[in-house]
Amino acid sequence: MTSPAIELKGISKAFGPVQANKDISIAVQPGTIHGIIGENGAGKSTLMSILYGFYKADAGEIFIKGQKTAIPDSQAAIAAGIGMVFQHFKLVQNFTVLENIVLGAEDGALLRPSLGKARRELRRLEQEYELHVDPDALIENLSVGHQQRVEILKALYRQANILILDEPTGVLTPTEADQLFRILARLREEGKTIILITHKLREIMDITDTVSVMRRGEMTATVKTAETSPEQLAELMVGRKVLLRVEKAPARPGKTVLEVEDLQVTDDSGVERLKGISLNIRAGEILGIAGVAGNGQSELLEVLGGVSAAQGTIRVNGAEIDLTGKHSDGQSRRARGIAHVPEDRQSEGLIMDFQAWENVGFGYHHDPAYQKNALFMDNAALRADTARKMEKFDVRPPDPSLPAKNFSGGNQQKIVVAREIECNPDLLLVGQPTRGVDIGAIEFIHKQIIALRDEGKAILLVSVELDEIMSLSDRIAVMFDGMIMGERLPEDTNAQELGLLMAGVANGGAA
Repeated sequence: MTSPAIELKGISKAFGPVQANKDISIAVQPGTIHGIIGENGAGKSTLMSILYGFYKADAGEIFIKGQKTAIPDSQAAIAAGIGMVFQHFKLVQNFTVLENIVLGAEDGALLRPSLGKARRELRRLEQEYELHVDPDALIENLSVGHQQRVEILKALYRQANILILDEPTGVLTPTEADQLFRILARLREEGKTIILITHKLREIMDITDTVSVMRRGEMTATVKTAETSPEQLAELMVGRKVLLRVEKAPARPGKTVLEVEDLQVTDDSGVERLKGISLNIRAGEILGIAGVAGNGQSELLEVLGGVSAAQGTIRVNGAEIDLTGKHSDGQSRRARGIAHVPEDRQSEGLIMDFQAWENVGFGYHHDPAYQKNALFMDNAALRADTARKMEKFDVRPPDPSLPAKNFSGGNQQKIVVAREIECNPDLLLVGQPTRGVDIGAIEFIHKQIIALRDEGKAILLVSVELDEIMSLSDRIAVMFDGMIMGERLPEDTNAQELGLLMAGVANGGAA
């Protein structure tokens, strides 16, 4: 009987009092695609970091093709035939594809022979696995999808037979994701073993042969993908039934709340980030902005939220906003009824060392409800209000005095969402509302956004998750290279059409 390509037995790992992995055993069969899913903090990344030599297990054993193998570092993992493609690529942007392939795997002091050998081997790998990419292209000039191919080629060049991919589609368009899955299927046909870490159940169902589910540092189940369903997997991950679809009534749009005309932003390097953006949002509707990260969505949120300056016109409830003067900041935006859930909760939404009640007060410390008198804040009132918000938004643990850094990512996000939604805004700006958030918290946050819409608020939603955009939005605008490529109704479009717009292709032709 064939030995598993990888077998982990009794793996445990603790970080201080936190037990990240607890007595985990898993076997991955050769020539298969094995998915690993779980909530935030379930221990998936820790387990794969142990396998790739980033961490050393406190207990347990690793077997590669039936042989017990010590993996003290990543070099030992590479020597054992393991390659890893990280969510954030490890490429040198101003090096060529060929130079990145060779980097760290040179044959000697002279680089030319290594480059010649790599060029020949790269040509063979491209043909064998349909991983076509220009070896002389600079990484910075390649699309994200092609950069990911380079990462895979790097691993194959180092003779990896086992590939670990961590959230590989997080920054890809739907078309690029489909291309990646075709590549993975081809690798499987050629006998490679693939471990796929993802939170997207659709991807698990589409591409994997087997799936393992982790919860709270333990392995709860390993099942054949063909014998399970997204609903069953979600319940195994969370420990309860989860609503995977967004339930909402049709929108009832009212008056126009936000009007944007010819918005332009040029960064400090002279690069145009927004190129004449025009849009509007009415009360009681959600406008979703779809697009691959880095195409101007962040700049749009920053301008609307008062973080950065711009040229153009913005009106809220018919009144124009100063985009360049002293009144162009977050505080003035809040005074105009704009709330902002930023894209990065840790660097933009919270101060991690501050307590939850202090974070809830940020930006709203002038609220009369939090004032004792003209000079002092009523901290007791703010703590009590934080406790109320934490209970309503199911923040765990519901402790206002706990520092933000001690909450999980999902609960940190709930604190930010609660702070902004509960201020009763006319316009809510939401950036990546469920980034890095587990299924249970995703379900909750989606319900809160829909409830706010149904109260008659206008919502601008920015997300790289196309499923999220299509589920929540009443209208969808697609951004590419700082421009809006087109606008669609969710019921009149599909992932393929939106994917082409996200790639810069409009109306069937190049933009």
